[in-house]
Amino acid sequence: MEEEYSMVIEKTGCFKRLTLILKPLTVFMARIYINSPCSNPNFQLKKLLIAVMGLIVIIAFIALVVAAVIEPYITGSNKYDGIVDVTTTQKHYGIVIDCGSSGSRVYLYSWPTHSGNPGDLLNMQQVTDEFGEIIHKKAKPGLSSFEDKPDKASDYISPLLDYVSKYIPRDLHKETPLYILATAGMRLIPEKAQKAILNDLQTDITKNYDFLVAENHFEVISGKLEGVYAWIAVNYVLDKFSHGPGDHELVSVRLPSESPNAPMHVRRRTVGMIDMGGGSVQIAFEVTNPKADLPKGLMAEVNLGCQNSDVDHTYRIYVTTFLEFGANSARERYEEMLIKKSLSYSDPYRGRNTTNAIQDPCLPKQMPLVTSPNENGRKYYFKGTGDFKKCRKMMKPLLNKTLACSYQPCSMNGIHQPGIDHERSKFYGFSEFWYSTEDVFGIGGPYQYSKLEHESEDFCKTSWSVLQERYKKHLYPKADVDRFKTQCFKGAWLATVLHEGFQFPEDYKNLIAAQLINKKDVQWTLGALIYRTRFLPLRDIQKSISTPSSTRSWTYIPRMFLNEYLIMLCIVIVLASILLYMKRLRLCPKKELSRVPSMSYFMTGENEAELGIRTIKGSNYL
Repeated sequence: MEEEYSMVIEKTGCFKRLTLILKPLTVFMARIYINSPCSNPNFQLKKLLIAVMGLIVIIAFIALVVAAVIEPYITGSNKYDGIVDVTTTQKHYGIVIDCGSSGSRVYLYSWPTHSGNPGDLLNMQQVTDEFGEIIHKKAKPGLSSFEDKPDKASDYISPLLDYVSKYIPRDLHKETPLYILATAGMRLIPEKAQKAILNDLQTDITKNYDFLVAENHFEVISGKLEGVYAWIAVNYVLDKFSHGPGDHELVSVRLPSESPNAPMHVRRRTVGMIDMGGGSVQIAFEVTNPKADLPKGLMAEVNLGCQNSDVDHTYRIYVTTFLEFGANSARERYEEMLIKKSLSYSDPYRGRNTTNAIQDPCLPKQMPLVTSPNENGRKYYFKGTGDFKKCRKMMKPLLNKTLACSYQPCSMNGIHQPGIDHERSKFYGFSEFWYSTEDVFGIGGPYQYSKLEHESEDFCKTSWSVLQERYKKHLYPKADVDRFKTQCFKGAWLATVLHEGFQFPEDYKNLIAAQLINKKDVQWTLGALIYRTRFLPLRDIQKSISTPSSTRSWTYIPRMFLNEYLIMLCIVIVLASILLYMKRLRLCPKKELSRVPSMSYFMTGENEAELGIRTIKGSNYL
């Protein structure tokens, strides 16, 4: 116990302060009480007063030690550590269900009570079970498949809630917020069907479960909002929203709504995010230039603080989604483009059989492919020529850069994109950025176009029969069959969108192709929960203010007040000690002290006694 107590004090940073106070104080008090007792009779009459003053010193010192011991428990950080065991101290919980096009997945997060400092964000973590595995569960198919039977939607979601509720203490269910947020799949069905599904969830889920649910907790979110949530999650995990430099680059920011003479806000530079899925591409990054005038449809001003006036946590985000620019949708558009071009030739049977297949530079050499891109079910035959550079050139029209750009400059599809500082900016690429670089080529992580180009050229020009033999030997363990067949096209499409579409230079070295960040899975659901629960700290702060001091939890004491308490206690100890010593001197006046001779006394001759020294009878020197 003594070792643990000592470690706690050292962790608080107060150990040195206590040592500096304790050592001189101990010596000081010892000199008062160890000396011979005072002969003044008044001293005996006022001994009680001295004892009380000494007791005050002891109590103040004990309070100082207690304050130092509890300091580490009331100061914290909102740094994302990834996961937290459900068996640890009591937490607050939040549930988010991501209802995607192919299925729905539930995520569980937890956070401790807020620090009480309005400038701190909630410290959210993904929850793990007793084996250290992240708690999540997926249900198939997607929620949109209940378009014709909306009354079955709650039965589809219930197993997910039954699973996750086991990891939340029963008495905390009523304060645990539940969000069911639908994305791409639900956006494609009629609005009437969307409302019917959501109404069924709102009715049955709130009846069968006692989680905290508001009207806007179940909804279909836009692609723009999904991009904002993903941006928040990435930067939260990277600890970009905390204060102080740390190991982070700083940036000066002023919001457009502020006066030009207002001081700049210096904070950590955030990172951008690009997510290429199968159907769409999203890009989001902070715009720090206050003069940049962004169209409202492409800009989101996000305040992550618990107060509307928190400008230090307000960010202007450029965010947009390009539908049908995902890797799978792009392949479908590419095949349709090749078919249309083939019909312009004099040969009306081009692509109708294997002997007259459409030549495709985006497929490995000699690889055959049969598709039915049209609703009429007509089959078309393709044959790979394996030319990576020609493939990139062929797919450029898919970027739609010839569309009118109403607000310069534009990236793709006539959409405005503000300038990016390629020297200082940093981006993370997810989904296809990771799969297209890692699954076959094994070069995920820091992105280098030269490496991607080299690997892609070598892969695409290799005969399909040779590639198949390699695949059978398990030389590509991370790639499934579909990935292996489409790797040549998807690698080229990723590079084309990044460098021709978003206009990143080919020598850009600040892009990280990632699946995990700091070995942690990052989902947009984390960003959604952070943003939607940003006002919860106000509840904790209000409780701390309204709770009587006799019953208020010490966990709400802000650190700045703790330091003031320490200083005040130090002053009390010093003043009480001085007062006690002065009282001692007044009650016990000094007697005349005999002077102690120096060494010169013993070295003088007869009749040469040292001046000021008098001889006492019975003594050889005093």
